[in-house]
Amino acid sequence: MEMLVTNDEVKQWECELPGLQGLELLDMHLRLAWHLRQRDTSRALYLAEAAEHLLSTLYPAYLDTNSGSEQFKLMRTRLVLVRAEAAWLYGEFDKSWQLSELALQLAENCETDEAAKAAADAHYLLACVGLQKGEIPVVEVQIGLAMQFARKAQDNMRVTVAESLLANQMVLRNLPFALERWGAGRNPEIQCDDPVMRSYINEFLIYTYSLTSDFGQSAARGIQVFEFAENHGQKRRMINVASNVGDAFNSMSDHQSALQWIQEGLDLARTAGWPNSIASGLIQMSETLRRLGRLDAAKEMLENALPILVNVVGSRSHLLALRYLGDLSLDMGDYATALTSFHELISWADKKNHLDFRIGSRRGYANALSMQGQARAALDIALEALTLARQSTDSYRHIEVLRVLAALHMRHSLPEPAEMQAISASLHYLRQALDIAGRISNFTVPAELYEEVANAYAAAHDFQRAYEFAGLALTAREKNHNREAANRLNAMQLSQQTERMKAESEHLRQLAAAEAQRAEVLQQTSVVLEKLGTIGQEITASLDAPAVFKALNRHVHDLLHVTAFVIYLMDDDQQSMTSAYGVENGVPIEPDTVYMASAVSNSVRCVRERREIAIELTSADELLPTLIPGTELVQSMLFAPLIIGDRILGAMTIQSSRQHVYGDREKMIFRSLCAYGAIALGNADAYLRLQKTQEHLLAQEKLAALGSLVAGVAHELNTPIGNCLLVASTLQDGSRYLIGKLAGQTLRRSDLNNFCEEVKTSSEILMRGLSSAATLVSSFKQVAVDRTSEQRRSFDLRQVLHDIIATLNIRITQTGHSIEVNVPYNIHMDSYPGSLGQVISNLVENSLLHAFDKKQVGHMCINVTQVDGQRVLIEFSDDGAGIPEANQKRIFDPFFTTKLGQGGSGLGLNICYNIATSILHGQLNVKSSLGSGTSFYLDLPLQV
Repeated sequence: MEMLVTNDEVKQWECELPGLQGLELLDMHLRLAWHLRQRDTSRALYLAEAAEHLLSTLYPAYLDTNSGSEQFKLMRTRLVLVRAEAAWLYGEFDKSWQLSELALQLAENCETDEAAKAAADAHYLLACVGLQKGEIPVVEVQIGLAMQFARKAQDNMRVTVAESLLANQMVLRNLPFALERWGAGRNPEIQCDDPVMRSYINEFLIYTYSLTSDFGQSAARGIQVFEFAENHGQKRRMINVASNVGDAFNSMSDHQSALQWIQEGLDLARTAGWPNSIASGLIQMSETLRRLGRLDAAKEMLENALPILVNVVGSRSHLLALRYLGDLSLDMGDYATALTSFHELISWADKKNHLDFRIGSRRGYANALSMQGQARAALDIALEALTLARQSTDSYRHIEVLRVLAALHMRHSLPEPAEMQAISASLHYLRQALDIAGRISNFTVPAELYEEVANAYAAAHDFQRAYEFAGLALTAREKNHNREAANRLNAMQLSQQTERMKAESEHLRQLAAAEAQRAEVLQQTSVVLEKLGTIGQEITASLDAPAVFKALNRHVHDLLHVTAFVIYLMDDDQQSMTSAYGVENGVPIEPDTVYMASAVSNSVRCVRERREIAIELTSADELLPTLIPGTELVQSMLFAPLIIGDRILGAMTIQSSRQHVYGDREKMIFRSLCAYGAIALGNADAYLRLQKTQEHLLAQEKLAALGSLVAGVAHELNTPIGNCLLVASTLQDGSRYLIGKLAGQTLRRSDLNNFCEEVKTSSEILMRGLSSAATLVSSFKQVAVDRTSEQRRSFDLRQVLHDIIATLNIRITQTGHSIEVNVPYNIHMDSYPGSLGQVISNLVENSLLHAFDKKQVGHMCINVTQVDGQRVLIEFSDDGAGIPEANQKRIFDPFFTTKLGQGGSGLGLNICYNIATSILHGQLNVKSSLGSGTSFYLDLPLQV
């Protein structure tokens, strides 16, 4: 997941969001939740919740931390991090810490770069929590880990962000050390093309320029950082930078600009609802008001801020509030409050080991004690501050402490320092301050320090030296005035530059808004077109006219405001149209007929003119002559013909009780729905005609098959019955001969014996022939009954198949081919034997026509296998020519045949497939290869 993205990228993702589904929608919810966490925290949490729900719906296993793929673990990790950062922003630091540790647990078993990035983000957030609570060691440890994981992921941006947090905090605590460690890498002269790196260099320079009194540069860098943060959704950073820019303007005596910037930061914090950011804004505002001399207002701001900081006592914000309260109390002469504030500041600074606050708190406490006349206590605490200042490398704070000690000795009679080498204790400390100031590069000694040295010399009666330093003070003050003038000029230029940039930004914002609006319209159009495409697929997929009507009605109401919706279809005589479907406010409309000769019907007009018609009425319009009786009076109407090519199917109309509801977008939607409706209704009509044609051809096919069956059976019966007639005529002649012999009394024993032998032989022949005929007639009778009745009954599969083959045997033997039937005993079915016979007959006919085209002798075989107690598999195979692979996907299509005009109708196998799937509730599949024959597999349930 990217660390930072621009606002334009986020807007683009927001536009794409409505058209996404499934995993793409989940990924976009997650991406937006992450990048909106500071832009719009509440929406980020909503999207995280939506992503969590979607993730649990699509992939329930992810809920178990130890299960699910690495991808979904990382998704959950990122969702946890969104909630953790939201908790940090809302001041719920313990919750944020727990969630960040949970994120680390989820990511620890993943070895991808994304897992390393997630771990880096978790450690960075832990550092932010530690910083908010004033736990600097925690910050240093967590930042170190964040940089370690960022480098593992080879993510330079995350390395920069993490390192900058540490560098900026170090600037505030120890400027020389920070410059020594990071100054080279953040030199203002460095040319850097990376905008992210440049923004963090500038943020480092905000603090360094401010602490070295170059407030113009500090403000300028801050404004650049603010713009970057604004464009990249870093609202927390914007709030902090706004305060720093305000501070810089304060130092340049441009208090109006300072108030504007600090107020902007405070407004951002209040809009976001982040309590600690609000408190920081109030603290900065109070300090600005103190410098303006509005002490009561400043105190009120601090009093509002301190209760908010109760959960972050010991943090830098809390310590800063205590310091500002102490300074404000000194200005107001409220030394008791000043003592309390600085005493509490000392306690927390020592506990959290903030060296800069440990020094500053003691310096302020010493001043407060001095003002209350507690000179010795003030000296002791000031000496503690001096010891701490000497331990640090912060020369600026060292100078401040030395000046406080000098002021104490000037103000009170105190013991001189043991190592004193100057003529007075005050000069002792002030000369040290001057020495330290002289060693600081690019540091201008303030006029106040020179004046303090001059006063100290005057107090020691060394007026020559006093005069000398008074001159230096005057020169420094003149330089200071020039510098202040330059600062004011810089502030004015910065203000003008800021106003100009704001104007340019506003212009660009307006251009961007116009472009965004145009993009939104295009996006909406794209979404609508995409949705219409899906709707079109649904509508045109149906071959049932009533279903098409309902689908059109549902979608037209979803997309448009519709009071009445009517579809007219052309009558057979083409002289009129009748409403096939009509609904008004959810209630069906009675069918209505309009004649093509009508001069007032808009439905007829749109058909006659072959174009869309839009009509807008006003309340002053008279009652429409075309209004269907009993329907509501409408204000807006659209009519369009339903056309396919040159064929007009009818017309469609939508009507609304509102005015001006059908603009260009609505007309485009209606036009598309009309086109889809025309296609679907045309397909439904064609399919209906096809069904009727198929039914007619199927009936003809059945009659032809039955005729062929009757002819075959008749031919098959001819042989046994002919033999029987021949034997019967022979017996008749023999009987006459015997009767003649008996009447002439010439009958001999041998004649009687011969006759008896002949009778015996003939009776055997008669029995065989008649039995064969009886069996054939019985089989034909059952098959014929099954074919014509289509009755479901229980039957023995072996017997039925043998009966079917018996009726087909003459057709098979006439062509010189053979068939073998292998059916196990006792397979009983409860199904439709006639339909099964139709399938077997068609398969036999298909083989005879196609498989053995050039083969003299072919062999067919029926093998039956009972799959389980519920199904049976009938395999019909031949050793014929086989079916080309290209044709195997089409052989069950209606009217597909390779023998068109040669006896093939293209319906035989289609009928087999339809019967097998719809009547017998089974499946019919084929397996074939050229030259190796063909096998059809009929998989049927034993009971339908």
